[in-house]
Amino acid sequence: MAGMVTLRAPSSDTQVERILASVEVPAERRERPALAVLVGLPAAGKSRIAQELRTRTGAVVLESDGLRRLLFPRRSYSAVESRRLFAAVHRAIERLLEEGIPVVLDATNLAEAERAPLYELTRRQGARLVLVRVTAPPSLARRRLARRRAHREGRSEAGLDVYEQMRWREEAIARPHHVVDTSKPNERAVAAIAKEMMQS
Repeated sequence: MAGMVTLRAPSSDTQVERILASVEVPAERRERPALAVLVGLPAAGKSRIAQELRTRTGAVVLESDGLRRLLFPRRSYSAVESRRLFAAVHRAIERLLEEGIPVVLDATNLAEAERAPLYELTRRQGARLVLVRVTAPPSLARRRLARRRAHREGRSEAGLDVYEQMRWREEAIARPHHVVDTSKPNERAVAAIAKEMMQS
């Protein structure tokens, strides 16, 4: 990357401004930037995959758990709060894509209704959409969640109860997508995703 610059939203949209001010974006712009949408349950390994893609492509990572903490110091995880969060996240993504900056969205994105606005957003921006389903066996995910709770690791506040509830909300992805199983070596899968993101 040639260097880093700060991208700011118009002051009229405070939440988007706060999101964009919290990330560093690459100075290099792309004619057709990519939006990589990660899909997966808590503890599937999405954040690790997101960081690997950032390292390989220079993309900005927007991680929903961290952004929820940024925008809502007293979190309720209510439907209203989540709608406000993702409305702001989607506007931030749109601003970044407008500037030719690739983005990785690290969020559960479990239902097609949650993914549909992202499909439309990339179509409207003429951006490249890269869908990635990140998985891990339930036994491994539960161990990861237990370790997080014991050691207070990571930004996610999702516990085992949230994981079990969300398992039943996961819907198949209706479009072509990559699958990464984080219980197995996944170097080739991540390299293939990065290559697709970097295509002109």
